[in-house]
Amino acid sequence: MNETEDTLEAPDQTLVDSTEATDNIAAKADDTLEEEDPWAAALAEQGVTQEQDQKQVEENPKPDPGTGSASHSHSVRDGSAEAFPPLSAGPAKGSAQELDLIMNIPVKLNVELGRTRISIRQLLELAQGSVLELDGLAGDPMDILINGYLIAQGEVVVVEDKYGIRITDIITPTERVEKLNR
Repeated sequence: MNETEDTLEAPDQTLVDSTEATDNIAAKADDTLEEEDPWAAALAEQGVTQEQDQKQVEENPKPDPGTGSASHSHSVRDGSAEAFPPLSAGPAKGSAQELDLIMNIPVKLNVELGRTRISIRQLLELAQGSVLELDGLAGDPMDILINGYLIAQGEVVVVEDKYGIRITDIITPTERVEKLNR
């Protein structure tokens, strides 16, 4: 063989060596995954726990409250009955405390005088002293928005040299909370 043929064979050998190395790495990764797979361990543990629960139910059947027999008690196992307490018909015990936790959360309140649509040309032509015509009429109630949701309407008032708004119409507290949850 001449020197040119040796250099042509060398890249092929490198390709074969790198393929073998890749296969070895993949095989080691598969072995590692099989040894350290947390999902497989969790699923196996869950299966053992379910088998133990089933054996316990079969050994200690509870009578069916409707018929007095234990024949149907082990056919359906509801694990959620143990994990979740039954819901009560009245208000939750902690609901007042939970409501107190959110009472100091700030919200954005806007009073909307009116709206209009203008073109880019009109926007660029605006200068100091320009007047924009809005869709609201003089004397119409202003919209009061909380976080962008309409919750009330009112009229503009002046309080100690500052503008304010007197609420004339408001949605119910339940509707306000529902709008804030969206």
